[in-house]
Amino acid sequence: MSQATPYIFDATTANFDQLVIENSFHKPVLVDFWAEWCAPCKVLMPMLQQITESYQGELLLAKVDCDAEQDIVARFGIRSLPTVVLFKDGQPVDGFAGAQPESAVRTLLEPHVQMPPPAAADPLEQAEAAFAESHFAEAEAILQSILGEDNTNAKALILYARCLAERGELGEARTVLDAVKTDEHKAALAGAKAQLTFLSQAADLPDAADLKARLAKEPGDDEAVYQLAIQQLARQQYEAALEALLKLFVRNRSYSEGLPHKTLLQVFELLGNEHPLVTTYRRKLFAALY
Repeated sequence: MSQATPYIFDATTANFDQLVIENSFHKPVLVDFWAEWCAPCKVLMPMLQQITESYQGELLLAKVDCDAEQDIVARFGIRSLPTVVLFKDGQPVDGFAGAQPESAVRTLLEPHVQMPPPAAADPLEQAEAAFAESHFAEAEAILQSILGEDNTNAKALILYARCLAERGELGEARTVLDAVKTDEHKAALAGAKAQLTFLSQAADLPDAADLKARLAKEPGDDEAVYQLAIQQLARQQYEAALEALLKLFVRNRSYSEGLPHKTLLQVFELLGNEHPLVTTYRRKLFAALY
């Protein structure tokens, strides 16, 4: 029967004292007494291996083939198979005979074995979560650490560029995006480049709150509609922006020499043909044109 991890091993008469007794002063050792002819043993062993693996090194599993290791069988007075004995600090402290459900085995182990702490979250996931909550400095610090180890990580580069953009470092953000050399995250890369384009345009415009106040007083203010759409594109509020640009185009095709139409086409190009909003609004624009 195969070993799955370094925590699972065969114990023999020659190595039992070293692998089981001595090891048990450091980590609890579960000893599985089994034999090839024992059907319940073959059911129990994979479950014991799975339980051992779940402890990630906090528990060891020693397997004793009773047909081959008669001296160990006699030493511990094993009378039936399977028999499982837990050793701790050089002594047997608990055990059972016969097949048991997993819940019973875990209950037996609970007082003696510490479950390992949960694995730390993936750093990139931590950075994404921080960015989503607008904790840009925290996200940027995590991403710098990731990129310090692997400066070709496309997902990290794209998110790092977005962090830089959030604090106005548009030139540096563009340099970072230019370093992405894979098609793997095409949509995310297109979205980040689109955001940079519109952030640079939005920098010279009134802020969104002022524009909304203007539109509350004068809904037909074409300039405010267009400028608010640019602010929305800079914040990646694509649907609201595309809807506003389309309505402005339908209402006033000649506004600023057809600028809403040109901007719609620019957004389509930047987001890419596969983006669902591009599909929707390209169709709406076609209907408006013809």
